[in-house]
Amino acid sequence: MSVVHKAAQVGFSTQAGAYTQGRPDYPDELGIWLRRTLGIEAQASVVDLGAGTGKFTRLLTPLTPHLTAVEPVEAMRREFAKSLPDTTIVPGTANALPLADGTVDAVVCAQAFHWFANDAALAEIHRVLKPEGRLGLIWNVRDESVDWVAEITRIITPYEGDTPRFHTGHWRQPLSGPYFAQPELTCFNYSHSGPAETVIMNRFLSVSFIAALPEAEKAVVTEQLRELIKTHPALRGRDSIDFPYQTQAYLCRRLD
Repeated sequence: MSVVHKAAQVGFSTQAGAYTQGRPDYPDELGIWLRRTLGIEAQASVVDLGAGTGKFTRLLTPLTPHLTAVEPVEAMRREFAKSLPDTTIVPGTANALPLADGTVDAVVCAQAFHWFANDAALAEIHRVLKPEGRLGLIWNVRDESVDWVAEITRIITPYEGDTPRFHTGHWRQPLSGPYFAQPELTCFNYSHSGPAETVIMNRFLSVSFIAALPEAEKAVVTEQLRELIKTHPALRGRDSIDFPYQTQAYLCRRLD
């Protein structure tokens, strides 16, 4: 996909601020995984691909000064620059990285790879990586064994249309090609704690295909989420909510 999907372009442009507030951070153990498994250390050259507002980039900045963030949506880049003014961020897509051949030790995609999971993107990532370079794919995945989390999924799923999504597993298909070895998975438990307005409302109103909805449909989703918060025994009247996630981290080794 050389052109940014409409749901990403529209949704992330209109809700960049809510994205920053509502998206969960990452478990501390992921920093160890980045160092030991992806090999990100002080001399490593790293690309944060699909960096968004920099939620994940904050984990990378203490590890190496040789960091470049790539993000196609201008509104997201503006939010990124506000919070990480000393980190380089450039416009670009996975199919056209503004980097020279064989110059990068690691490419990391957090909450992003499903948007551009195709052979052309993997060929481009393969091109910029050094021979021993590594690709890291990270997602915070909702724990839908919790009933109210499953109910949120029920509320938003009817609107996803053709939007690329992690849960479909379609992102795995191009990884069976010639560029990278099969992904190696490490899992971490994580809980996003905060008021309902942050961990539920900002989080799910910033989902790309929800943020891109016409105002009338977005109002319906908003009302359903508020009703869930108001009526569910685990949510109503609480100052703080613990939203359960599993952080899934995949190592993909570059093939010669």
